Amino acid sequence: MIFITQLIYINEGSEAIFHEFEQLAIPLIAKYNGRLLFRLRPQKAAFIEINTEPPYEVHLVSFETEADFGRFLEDEERKQFLHLKEQSIRSAVLIQGKQL
Repeated sequence: MIFITQLIYINEGSEAIFHEFEQLAIPLIAKYNGRLLFRLRPQKAAFIEINTEPPYEVHLVSFETEADFGRFLEDEERKQFLHLKEQSIRSAVLIQGKQL
């Protein structure tokens, strides 16, 4: 099992485009033995200490294998709406881990 944490920074004013992308992309996770464990929008008050820009959203996703995650990234249906991601997301930090 692998875990993917993603810190997502969106372009100002692109919230609706980002949400449209998420509505299309998130259901595809299950097709590749994945599971969205949580998706959150942290508020400033939630940070005890912060030394960087806070992300718009944080996602934690699990996949059975790294190959499953790779197949999700290469999904042809997902590729059809990647332009929405490119329009709305300024940058993202992807952290891959495993349960200890």
